[in-house]
Amino acid sequence: MLLSLALILLTGYALSGIFTKLKLPGFIGMIVTGVLLGPYVLNLISEDILHISHDLREIALVVILTRAGLNLDLRDLKKVGRPAVLMCFVPATFELLAVICFAPLLLGITRIEAAILGTVLAAVSPAVVVPKMIKLMESGYGKHNSIPQLIMAGASVDDIYVIVLFTSFMNMYQGGDFNLSSLVVVPISIVLGSALGYLSGFFLSVLFDKLHIRDTIKIMIMLSFAFLFVSLESAAKDIVPISGLLAVMAMGIALLKHSEVRAKRVANRFSKIWVFAELLLFVLVGAAVDLSYVASAGIMAVLLLIIELGFRSLGVFICLIKTPLTLKERLFTSVAYLPKATVQAAIGAIPLAAGVAAGNVILAVAVLTIILTAPLGALGIDLLTPKCLERHPM
Repeated sequence: MLLSLALILLTGYALSGIFTKLKLPGFIGMIVTGVLLGPYVLNLISEDILHISHDLREIALVVILTRAGLNLDLRDLKKVGRPAVLMCFVPATFELLAVICFAPLLLGITRIEAAILGTVLAAVSPAVVVPKMIKLMESGYGKHNSIPQLIMAGASVDDIYVIVLFTSFMNMYQGGDFNLSSLVVVPISIVLGSALGYLSGFFLSVLFDKLHIRDTIKIMIMLSFAFLFVSLESAAKDIVPISGLLAVMAMGIALLKHSEVRAKRVANRFSKIWVFAELLLFVLVGAAVDLSYVASAGIMAVLLLIIELGFRSLGVFICLIKTPLTLKERLFTSVAYLPKATVQAAIGAIPLAAGVAAGNVILAVAVLTIILTAPLGALGIDLLTPKCLERHPM
């Protein structure tokens, strides 16, 4: 395991630096590191690490979502209003409908298999989008219309909606029924997760105010709460739906609201932790990519990807109707909502393992989606930021 960690660190940071020098997002180098060192190419990553890959990726997501909450001011979210709510499900729904309509024609799969494929593909990646939006917030881009906050909030919630649909369609394929009432799980999960996280954040703000605790200890306490939220989601899923990751972000939001100076200081510490967490996250996403599936996807899968992303962008533009955003800002928002990686890596192989007839096709398209949208979306964000967003002094 130690040799694997050494190779991950050295190769990951080296390739990240090379890609940064080439004016490309550094995390692309990290994904390439995972592909090269992973089980499908050089096979240099220890089985012990691969076995806990899901947990390590979840830890990295906890770190970035905690940091996101510590940077997300409720006043900005209130300012955004209706579009932030719509961004949580409308673009994903448009993309899902596009896949259901066009995948049977292009890939020769059934409608229900297309629905499963659509839910695998429809989630935007908070691991790619959230760090980018935090960077924009810190540099003052898009501040006037709270564009980073709008994108970050939507990207952190639509995964819940998509994963609930994925579970429902898988159940339907395996002989169960798809009941629209099951979608009630989505708002319940969001409300309970938000409430749990916000109350915990308020409690921590009082605790940190009463007791003199080093920032390092504060971080450890917040991470412990975050891990409890994620664990509670799994433990209580058969009783009551709770979004653990949304609770993580809400905790940071509450701490920022009730103890702003302290929250900003802790957020700065979390940005240092993210340096390592980011590497682990994207290397392990890359390690899950089997290039042989990409080759089997074919040109029709690429065409499907172009169509579905077009529908997704249409959904974003509909969400932004009657908002003060300029055309350039709306274009930026649609591009920022394209990157996909973590959810696709996490659930892309489940249909194949569950015996879905089109499981190989679903996995191939999921891998292709990661390879194309994660780097291109991130690169699009970087290129369009100075061209589409105004920069305001912090």
